[in-house]
Amino acid sequence: MRIGPLEVAVPVLLAPMAAVTDLPFRTVCEESGVGLTITEFLSAHALVAGARKAIDKMTPSLGGRPFGVQIFGRELDVLARAAEMAVAVGASLVDINMGCPAKRVVAGECGSALMKEPALAQEIVRAVRRAVPEGVPVTVKHRAGWDDRHRNAPEFACALVEAGAKMITVHGRTRTQGFAGKSDLDTIRRVRDAVPAHVPVVGNGDVIDVTSYRRMRDETGCDAVMIGRGALGNPFLFRSLAALSRGEADPGPPTVAERRAAWERHTGLIMQHVPAVRHATELKKPAAWYAKGLLGANALRLAVFSLRDAAEILATSRAYFLALAPDARSCN
Repeated sequence: MRIGPLEVAVPVLLAPMAAVTDLPFRTVCEESGVGLTITEFLSAHALVAGARKAIDKMTPSLGGRPFGVQIFGRELDVLARAAEMAVAVGASLVDINMGCPAKRVVAGECGSALMKEPALAQEIVRAVRRAVPEGVPVTVKHRAGWDDRHRNAPEFACALVEAGAKMITVHGRTRTQGFAGKSDLDTIRRVRDAVPAHVPVVGNGDVIDVTSYRRMRDETGCDAVMIGRGALGNPFLFRSLAALSRGEADPGPPTVAERRAAWERHTGLIMQHVPAVRHATELKKPAAWYAKGLLGANALRLAVFSLRDAAEILATSRAYFLALAPDARSCN
């Protein structure tokens, strides 16, 4: 798949997720075979105002790997300046969030609220397009629409492409659905049918395994798939999809030993790249993610979330994984 001049070998993207897709998480997914990762979605206003918390999340991928930065807002000049900041740290593309359903985001008339203002959405894309070099694609992620009465995804996507967007990602739910119900594959198909063929359309929503990936591709005709919640503790899905894209056999679900190795890598990256003051908070997440579905996972989650010391969290989690049969396979 090509996004403007950017080539993505594996047609699978990691979705930007708040408090999830930090540098350690993205790195594990990249090492597992995902085609492209995107940072947590970041407030353009916070970036431009110099908010350290936001700026620290705009982190380049390790090893010079391509990555995207996602920003949100509604002020043209602020979004343009935030995009310039993203390019300055090496972003391979700048993605504009027009799909977030969170109350605090739509209350500021940002995220999916912009689907009610297609003219402004176009101006935002134009402003960001003017602010970044020609070789850095500007892309947009949006939803099926605001609600069931306003499912305007196809025409909205076409307006954004007319304004200069080089890729469209569609989550098949409306804003009012949030994450309830099912992602509507027909909406994604209609966007793919409406948008010019040279502009890739990425399908998003409910892809959690190889079967749902194939269903998304087959039923929508999308050029790639974006995976969010399905990647939590499951970077192994990306190795399966990377193998599939190369015409190779699916390596299948991970063994417990492979889960433990992924947990070790993930937590090692946290210790190396996350400030010490946040170690305890961040180390609890991978313990729960990588143990999900295994015997005693709930007890581990309760145990680590009751701890405040990073060393104790690591020791408790490591002991849990070591106590399990290493060659057992999970059933995710």
